[in-house]
Amino acid sequence: MTESRPTLHICITCRAGEAPVEGRPVPGRVLHDSVAALLDCDAVALRSVVCLGNCLQGCSAAVTQPGKWSYLLGHLRPDQAGDLLDYARAFAASETGTVWRSGRAASLRDAIVARIPGHGFVQKETS
Repeated sequence: MTESRPTLHICITCRAGEAPVEGRPVPGRVLHDSVAALLDCDAVALRSVVCLGNCLQGCSAAVTQPGKWSYLLGHLRPDQAGDLLDYARAFAASETGTVWRSGRAASLRDAIVARIPGHGFVQKETS
């Protein structure tokens, strides 16, 4: 079965440029758990992932949904969990997945690292 709602993938191994410290939780895991604590709806699925390959960009997340653009976000912090969840909800409401910079929380305006055509995505040509 294909997931009909967007999926927010959060890297739980992201260290945000920090060296590992025994007893200190990994920042990516803290971000994931912070989003999970706020997730109170069925509009977005949350998944943990081991490494999004965006290590130089701090904590990272990706939002995907068949037929829409997929987005990779970086430079994230656990205190942005609410803004990240709001972004995923706006992505869900968008026909193509595009959430313009002006439609994102100020803390996420510069967070987009990449935009990738999603599975089944068809770009309408402009003339």
